[in-house]
Amino acid sequence: MSRLEIETERLRLRPHRLDDFPHSAAMWADPAVTRHIGGRAFSMEESWARLLRYIGHWEALGFGYWVVEEKATGHFVGEAGFADFKREIEPPIDGLPEMGWAFVARVHGQGYATETVRALAAWGDRNLNSPRTVCLIHPDNQASFRVAEKCGFREYQRTMYKGQPTILLARHRLG
Repeated sequence: MSRLEIETERLRLRPHRLDDFPHSAAMWADPAVTRHIGGRAFSMEESWARLLRYIGHWEALGFGYWVVEEKATGHFVGEAGFADFKREIEPPIDGLPEMGWAFVARVHGQGYATETVRALAAWGDRNLNSPRTVCLIHPDNQASFRVAEKCGFREYQRTMYKGQPTILLARHRLG
């Protein structure tokens, strides 16, 4: 296991590879996944740019997104991690690691998101030089709110992002 891999009871988080693209693109093209993340399916071009952005975060910033795989099967089940997307949002979140997660529809409701976000929060507490982490969640995404709250995130601002309502949540570093 490389230093950038994380293992949980059921999952393995590892850096992206170019051969992850078909799985990633299929997930981002599924309206059940994107309903509360942009509100529409993403094109192959947009998914390719997303994959490159994930890989580039590690090179430029020393943190980024991981592929989430089931340990038992090796199947791709999602993507999660930290980013600095330079979002044009008020209040600004520049300089704060933003955590995000998305999972293929077939595993929704199985606790994978909570298991992943808990592992990422622990990794962030050890490796990120920031007093807090933020996340953005659409007001209708109750499943993600439950995950965020179980993992220590608390709402601090309701705002708009790209013309859509969004809620900013923060989690303070432990230890």
